Amino acid sequence: MCTYSWKVFLTIEMWVSASLLQLILGSPDANRLYGDLMRDYNKLIRPVVRNTDILTVFFGIKFIQLINVDEVNQVITTNVIVRQSWVDYKLAWHPDNYGGIEQMDVLSNSIWTPDIVLYNNNTTPKFTQTSGLSKNSADGNYHVARVTKATVRFTGEVSWDPPAIWKSYCLIDVQYFPYFGSWTYDGLLINLVPNRGYVKDNEKIAVAMDLSEYKKSIEWDILEASAQRHTILYACCPEPYLDLTYTLVIRRKALFYTVNLISPCVVISFLTVFVFYLPCDSGEKVTLCISILLSLTVFFLLLAEIIPPTSLTIPLIGKYLLFTMILVAASVVFTVLIINVHFRNPRTHIMQPWIRSVFLGILPKLLLMQRPWPDREPHLRPVNSFSNPITVSDDTSDERRPFSENRTPPPHLRARVNQRQVFTISQALRRPNSSVQKATDGINYIVTEIKNSKRDKEVALQWKYMAMVLDRFFLYIFTIVSVAGFFLIILDAPSLYEKDVSIPQVCDAPVHPESDKAWLCLFDNDDL
Repeated sequence: MCTYSWKVFLTIEMWVSASLLQLILGSPDANRLYGDLMRDYNKLIRPVVRNTDILTVFFGIKFIQLINVDEVNQVITTNVIVRQSWVDYKLAWHPDNYGGIEQMDVLSNSIWTPDIVLYNNNTTPKFTQTSGLSKNSADGNYHVARVTKATVRFTGEVSWDPPAIWKSYCLIDVQYFPYFGSWTYDGLLINLVPNRGYVKDNEKIAVAMDLSEYKKSIEWDILEASAQRHTILYACCPEPYLDLTYTLVIRRKALFYTVNLISPCVVISFLTVFVFYLPCDSGEKVTLCISILLSLTVFFLLLAEIIPPTSLTIPLIGKYLLFTMILVAASVVFTVLIINVHFRNPRTHIMQPWIRSVFLGILPKLLLMQRPWPDREPHLRPVNSFSNPITVSDDTSDERRPFSENRTPPPHLRARVNQRQVFTISQALRRPNSSVQKATDGINYIVTEIKNSKRDKEVALQWKYMAMVLDRFFLYIFTIVSVAGFFLIILDAPSLYEKDVSIPQVCDAPVHPESDKAWLCLFDNDDL
C-alpha cells in the first residue's frame, strides 16, 4: 500500500516537472517562429520595403495619474501609458506554418521602435563617480526607459504600450501639457498620426487621451484632454517634421487654499478697519497696525514659496495681499496723523477757522456725529492780566459793584457795602503799598489763569473731537475700500463662475469601447 502511494506520488511529480520544463522551454512552434523572425532582422533599419516609402505610426496616450504639479519650477509629473502601433513587414508570417499562432510578444529592444520623444521634457542628468554621466532616470526621461514587450500579430502589425512617468516643463499660467514628436525621422519618413479622431493638421481633436483608468487627483480637476497635429518646417532642414501637441487643461480644487490661505488673509485685512475704531487714548492703535502688517508679511513669505517666480502675471491672491498691504500701510500713516491731531493743544498749534468749519461743523453732520455737549466757542485773543481788574469805589449807592466785567459781587458783600462801613475799600486803596491792592492783583491773576486754562481745555477738546471725526471718516473709507477690493479681486476668480464639468466621470451604463464616451468614463469595480 505504501509502495503504491509512493509510485503515484512519483508519477505526479514527474508529470509536474515535465509540464514546468515545457513552460520554461516554450512552445516549439513559438520558438521556431521567434527564431525565423529574428533571423537576419536589423532593428536599426526602418521597416519599409523601399527607402522612399513612408511608415505610418499611430500614437496615443492613456492618462493614468496626475502625480504632481510643481508650480515653483513649473514642472508637471504624469503617469501615462504610451500607445504606439505600426506595421513591420519583416515581422509577418502565416499562422498555418506555425501551429496557428496569430500573435506573440517580443521584447521592445529586439525590434525596431520609433524614436518618439517628449519635446518639453524636464530632465536632470545623474552623475556617478565611476562612469561620470549616466543615463537619466525614468522620471522625465526623453524615451520610455523601461523595457517592455511589444505585441506582434501575423499581419506584421506591432503594438507597443509601455508605461512611463514624465516630468514635462509647462507654463503654469497657460497649463498646456506635453509636446511629442519624432526626433530623427522627418515627415517624409514617418507619418505620425493620432490613433483616433485625426482629420487634418491643426484641427483640434476633442477626445485625444484615454481616461478610462485615470486615478482622480485630490488637488486638480481635468477639464480638457485634446490634441493637435502640426507640420513644422525648421530653418535648418527642408524636410517637414511632425509633432503631436497634447493639451491638458486642469483646474485647481480651491478648497484647501481657500480655507488655509485666503480666509485668514481676508480676516486679517478686515482687522485694519477696527484700527480707526480704537480710541487714541488707549495707546494701542499703532501697535495694532504694525501687528497686522507683520501678519500679512508672513503670508507674503508663504505665498512666495508656492507660486512660480514669474513676471508674466501676478496671481490673484498675490494681488489681494499686495492690495491689503498697501491698505495697512496707509492705515499706519493715517493713524499717526490722527494721533498727532488728538494730542494737539493751543500752546503748540493754532486751529484755523476753515479747519473748525470743516472738521467741527460740516464733516460731523455728514458722518452723523453729534457732540455730547453744546459748542462753546472760546475766545482766541490773549487775555491781559489786568484787562479786567477788580473795580472798587467809595460810592455808597445801592448800585452793585462788579468784581469783574460780567460778574456782580455776592449778596453778603453787597449788604456790607450798603451798611456803609467806616473802613471802606476805597479808603484802603488810597494808602500807599496797600495790601488790598496786592490782593486785588492776585485775584486778577487767578481769574486770568482760570480763563486761560478753560480756553485751552476747550481748544484741546476741539482737537480731540477733530481726531474722533477723522477716525470715523477713515473707518467708513477703509470699510468701503476693503469690501470693494475683496469683491473686485477675490471674486474675480473664474472658477467661481465656470460651469465646466471635470472629466472623467463615473459611468454606470455600458458603452461601446470605440466611442468617445468610453475614453471619458470611469467604471465602478463591480462593472469591471
